[in-house]
Amino acid sequence: MTLRSPNRRHLLIGAAALTVPSVLAGCDQRATTDEQGRIRLRIATPGPARADHGGFYQAIATGLYAKRNLNIQFLHVNSSEDVSRHLASGSAELGLAQDSFAALRMMSDRAPVKAVAAFFQKDPRVVIARADGPRTLNDIGERPLFVEDADWPEFWVWMRSQYDLQTEQLARPDTGALAPFLEDTDSLLIGSLTREPAQVAAAEPDLRTRLLLPADDGYAAYGNLVLNTNAFARDNAEALRDFIAASIDGWKDYLTGDAEPAHALIRRANPATPQGSLDMARDLLIQNRIVDGPDGDPAVIGTMTEERWKTFAEQAQKAFSNEPDWSSAYTTQFLPSQG
Repeated sequence: MTLRSPNRRHLLIGAAALTVPSVLAGCDQRATTDEQGRIRLRIATPGPARADHGGFYQAIATGLYAKRNLNIQFLHVNSSEDVSRHLASGSAELGLAQDSFAALRMMSDRAPVKAVAAFFQKDPRVVIARADGPRTLNDIGERPLFVEDADWPEFWVWMRSQYDLQTEQLARPDTGALAPFLEDTDSLLIGSLTREPAQVAAAEPDLRTRLLLPADDGYAAYGNLVLNTNAFARDNAEALRDFIAASIDGWKDYLTGDAEPAHALIRRANPATPQGSLDMARDLLIQNRIVDGPDGDPAVIGTMTEERWKTFAEQAQKAFSNEPDWSSAYTTQFLPSQG
């Protein structure tokens, strides 16, 4: 399977590393324990601590993992390639993927990795327009698009095809995307619901904006997927199920309870994050039903369905030259309902 995007080689460096003999050999991958006898699970995730990880940090802060004899540690790394390297080297037992494309990307390189849970039922990518700008994604037209995150070429291939956009419309300024967006009143800003809206509000509090989510326009990707190597899942099935179950409880509590325990840990891990940004990001996660789906059903937190993966795979064909083997990219066998 070959990406139509010219950036494929760069993005697959980490995934290719997972084919190293130490992972493929099928050797014992049982997790280690800490001094208190708790199973240690390290999670590699791209980017700094933020509201995207709120439910996980809530489970740490409130002892939900500890009750299941788990010691959860986050490793905040620079990119998805770094996540792959940590999984390959064994320096992380779990990884977080931004979206379903990441799982297909690894599978396409025959990496022995699967997504085992999805904690964003809707992809949080957002296109930010001014209030008097486009009302729908189909109205983007020829407007300039600014983006800071370059780690999503497949999504851009899909978006360009879906909305009849041109490559020349997309710009990734070296100085960041926020300032050019604020200066060009005709432009749009592509980012994450948990990051860019708060940045815009902090920079220009009086600017009225409209948030357009591809997820609300049929884009079927999951977000915040937990990745696990097949060998580790084989040798640590009970711990993996316990981690997913406790994480589901953590996300429920983060969304409906007092989020301060999670936010305190996030601020400690990422002191540059203002409390106001965390509050706004959490509110947007709740308002847009990112974690619990369109119906606001807490029972769907963490879950994945065959229908959604199949729909996404059909959309992914816009970014992959061959039809992806989407059924090999995920498993539901470690979800509580499958336990």
